[in-house]
Amino acid sequence: MNPDTVRTIVGIIGNVISLGLFLSAVPTFIKIWKEKSVQSFKPDPYIATVLNCAMWVFYGMPFVHPDSLLVATINGVGFFIEIAYLTIFFTFSDWPKRRKILIALFIETIFFCVVVAITMVFLHGTKTRSLFIGILCIIFNILMYASPLTVMKRVIKTKSVKFMPFYLSLANLLNGAVWSVYASVKLDLNVLIPNGLGTLSGLVQVVLYATYYRSTKRDDDVSTQPAVELQRPTA
Repeated sequence: MNPDTVRTIVGIIGNVISLGLFLSAVPTFIKIWKEKSVQSFKPDPYIATVLNCAMWVFYGMPFVHPDSLLVATINGVGFFIEIAYLTIFFTFSDWPKRRKILIALFIETIFFCVVVAITMVFLHGTKTRSLFIGILCIIFNILMYASPLTVMKRVIKTKSVKFMPFYLSLANLLNGAVWSVYASVKLDLNVLIPNGLGTLSGLVQVVLYATYYRSTKRDDDVSTQPAVELQRPTA
């Protein structure tokens, strides 16, 4: 089996796992829809993921980084899923939260347009464009790891895994591992670096779960706790 075929198969598997992660917030938004209130949930992870997905879609364009269609497709799907989440969140939020969402999306739109303009006007050739957009994508992904780091710190401090669902942690581990393999077949450091970090983050989450599972009180009411975004797909 030639490397391109292997890469395509791995990429398709990565798309499926990433789609599952994008859809992992559906129960949260079903709850918001039913109760007609966003309660203590925050829009921040979804706002950040919109820009992250948009950047990866742009990165996957053939005039930026050739042969990266599978990176563009899953992030294109993820972009619209996150927009759907934000639409629901916006609908059931009060004005201060709505204003925050609008301002954040406006800033992200301006930033993305500037990046696209710089890339298309001043940067010529896929190698230069890939480097520029790739570095930005890596930076955004590293910033997004603040969320899982906060959760892991909380697990260690409370010796409880009630804020860190096992299957979501496992999915994060598998997602990072699959996309790391994808990036290694035809070396793409811009995809490999963030997903290598994602694999490490997912592995630490699983180890923490195994470590503190027994010390977690069984009578903890997880349903009353605000949802926690462990990690969003990075490719």
